[in-house]
Amino acid sequence: MPTTPLTVRLNPADNVVVARVDILERTPLGGEDVVTAEPIPAGHKVATRPIARGAPIRKFDQIIGFATTDIAPGAHVHVHNCTMGEFDRDHAVGQDVRPVAMVPEAERPSFQGYLRPDGRAGTRNYIGILSTVNCSASVSKFIVERFPQDELARYPNVDGIVAITHGTGCGMADRGDGYAALQRTLWGFAKHANFASILMIGLGCEVMQIEFLTEAYGITPGPHFRTMTLQDTGGTRRTIERAHAMLREMLLHADRFRRQPIAASELTLALQCGGSDGYSGISANPALGHCADLLVRNGGTAILAETPEIYGAEHLLTRRAVSPAIAEKLLARIRWWEDYTARNGGEMNNNPSPGNKKGGLTTILEKSLGAAAKGGTTNLTEVLHYAEPCTRRGFVFMDSPGYDPASVTGQVASGCNVVAFTTGRGSCFGFKPAPSIKIATNTAMYRRMVEDMDINAGTIVDGEETIEQVGRRIFDLVLRVASGEPSKSEALGMGDHEFVPWQIGAVM
Repeated sequence: MPTTPLTVRLNPADNVVVARVDILERTPLGGEDVVTAEPIPAGHKVATRPIARGAPIRKFDQIIGFATTDIAPGAHVHVHNCTMGEFDRDHAVGQDVRPVAMVPEAERPSFQGYLRPDGRAGTRNYIGILSTVNCSASVSKFIVERFPQDELARYPNVDGIVAITHGTGCGMADRGDGYAALQRTLWGFAKHANFASILMIGLGCEVMQIEFLTEAYGITPGPHFRTMTLQDTGGTRRTIERAHAMLREMLLHADRFRRQPIAASELTLALQCGGSDGYSGISANPALGHCADLLVRNGGTAILAETPEIYGAEHLLTRRAVSPAIAEKLLARIRWWEDYTARNGGEMNNNPSPGNKKGGLTTILEKSLGAAAKGGTTNLTEVLHYAEPCTRRGFVFMDSPGYDPASVTGQVASGCNVVAFTTGRGSCFGFKPAPSIKIATNTAMYRRMVEDMDINAGTIVDGEETIEQVGRRIFDLVLRVASGEPSKSEALGMGDHEFVPWQIGAVM
């Protein structure tokens, strides 16, 4: 029987390969005519040909960095001998745009979801307590914690009451990027399809005034949306009592919703990664990309985010942009980030994180090339600001930080009703009100953290499945989870603390 090779070659033009397992010194690498000069950790890179100092190091047939010293075949390639460097990229706008092979509507799958009066589709049926400011966060949590559980149990069609709290909303400018981003985030959650009803609570004197928000977005009170402030209501105890009275009305409204067949075209999937490793761009990310392609072909929407983590790979996205205007939107966000990090004394290559590096990722270029694979292969139809409502179907990019909770917060505010989250090191992540599916990049971590991982994409590295096979498994699971099957993070009760709006600008 043939044995699985010790390494993965991603492209014939590459001058490195990736170790499938820990490889000892003086080990011959089958198919490469190379003997390791030192131990190579699993997920890390080994040179397969001489690389001169200053020469590019290639993976995915793309430049991921430059050699800081002469590198011999068989040597470990990582942060000690590879660094970032500037080089020209051909954005080739629209070069890779192709007609999307859409699945006929009659053949598209469906899921069992909640159809809202305005036509939006929910995958969960929550009631949300949404604080506008940190000053109302504790009370929002008290309202949920102190609501009688026996009363809640009388409403089996309601998934629960969730406190959506955060640490900002005041001490900020009342205009500009930060204010606008928080407004969009709060509004996006106030109207999210996974909430049957929202109770928005403020302190009363904060910068993020409820009346300004409702006026700006035309939100009108009703059984699905109510507001109050602690100062007008009379303090903590009275606010909790009044909120509980409102919740009893909201529960009657929310419990009337029933799951019904809804076309998969109404799904909007957040594409996310965290705790990445050297396998991310080989297994889980491209498999999720195939899932995204399947969703787009069925009329749905997939939103990629984390601008710092597509930095250096943006040319792969501009080539798929449906118009020069869409490509320029993306490049404008890249330039904004370059300026933003410079103003704050940082740099775009502050990524990868220590955990990413331990897992084999060396530069942000390498990480970005793997992260971009989550976006699949279909055309880029839109570029959104953080938490901007998504109104165009297909593959979409949303500007956000690489910090997972902040990024997912923006994606859900934009309309994502399911989250797919790849991880190599192991991320324990949930996100109410959107169910979060965890996809492991390697089998060892999947087995170690099986209670948190929904899918093992390490079978691709193991040679047991193809990218397309795992991508189909992810797509099928997305449909099942959208229909009510609990993801692992939901079963563990996670998702109450990951709402983290992106704070842009000075805290004053």
